[in-house]
Amino acid sequence: MKFTQFLLKNSSIPKQALVDRFSKFSPSPLSMKQFIDFGSANACEKTSFVFLRQELPVRLANIMKEIDFLPDKLLSTPSLQLLQSWYATSLMEIVGFLEKEPDDKKILKKFTETLVNIRNRHNNVVTTMAQGVVEYKDAFGSDPVTNQNVQYFLDRFYMSRISTRMIMNQHSLIFDGSANPAHPKHIGTIDPDCDVTEVVKDAFDSSKMLCEQYYLTSPEIDLTQVNAKGPDQPLRIVYVPSHLYHMLFELFKNAMRATVETHEMALHLPPVKVRVSLGSEDLTIKISDRGGGVPLRKIERLFSYMYSTAPSPVDIDNSRNAPLAGFGYGLPISRLYAKYFQGDLQLYSMEGYGTSAVIYLKALSSESVERLPVYNQSAIRHYQMSNEADDWCMPSKDPKKLGKYERRS
Repeated sequence: MKFTQFLLKNSSIPKQALVDRFSKFSPSPLSMKQFIDFGSANACEKTSFVFLRQELPVRLANIMKEIDFLPDKLLSTPSLQLLQSWYATSLMEIVGFLEKEPDDKKILKKFTETLVNIRNRHNNVVTTMAQGVVEYKDAFGSDPVTNQNVQYFLDRFYMSRISTRMIMNQHSLIFDGSANPAHPKHIGTIDPDCDVTEVVKDAFDSSKMLCEQYYLTSPEIDLTQVNAKGPDQPLRIVYVPSHLYHMLFELFKNAMRATVETHEMALHLPPVKVRVSLGSEDLTIKISDRGGGVPLRKIERLFSYMYSTAPSPVDIDNSRNAPLAGFGYGLPISRLYAKYFQGDLQLYSMEGYGTSAVIYLKALSSESVERLPVYNQSAIRHYQMSNEADDWCMPSKDPKKLGKYERRS
């Protein structure tokens, strides 16, 4: 009897056995080109079903194994207990299709419905995990080792979530039997001819509207575009517009807020400068503001989940404070969206002047390959690292007198 058959016919087998089983396999990353080729030419629901019923348990189990490395006190919070129940339920539901007949149209329809239900169940995963971190910090504080482990885990956890939603959305949107009237040329969530400049403008306009609602003013945009492949051609790549919009919206919100607050007494606000460039390998978007910048030592903290000082959404009025709302996870998760298809998001700041944010995306769909976390010994070692003494001298606020040396222990 197959292992999966044994598990399914013996309800006494714990869910952990499934997690242990599927976490032994590594996820199979897909390229944007594979997504496009599959969805546009001879899209086969049966093939997608067979792939996803194996791949989704592997991706879920890999990250579920890493959840166990979080501090026990964090795992015991109500938010983490709820989140773990969602993942366990979703894993069991997908595994239930492992022995189903792929030629049965009713099974295929039920599978698509199950994916939609799982996606809806996991809608609040980001905020629920964030709330768990807040509960843990409020009750127990934090330390450098915990901060490092939680940062490492959350980058991988949220990246895993981006990937599972991506492949579930592709299947459900392509095979639910109804086309997307708003975006008829999209293949699932992917636009094979994504006009980057249009997405930039949409994200800016939305940010501008929120900024004006809150501050009653907002800076304008100064947009320049360069296409090295063809100077007169629009900047188009194969990409997920919603992912790009998410990154741009977050960066524009930050740039506008900094600009308005830094120049609150000025008659005219300096514009937010945007430069978009398409080369043979990269599509690069640079957003520069004159919002006063931040010190170098704070740059990496802007990407830290544990350092966030933003108020919890449950404690603020989102309708009045939209530009400020959230857990402060906007930047770190935006960077994950950029990295998901082998890109990046970096910040460069000049304190006293302003900040530039740069988004790097792959220009070629064949190079836009999913970046997925894998549960293995390398991952385990990250969680087992201790906070060792720094091997560089640290500046002292109370320097000892010259000539007075102490023996190093």
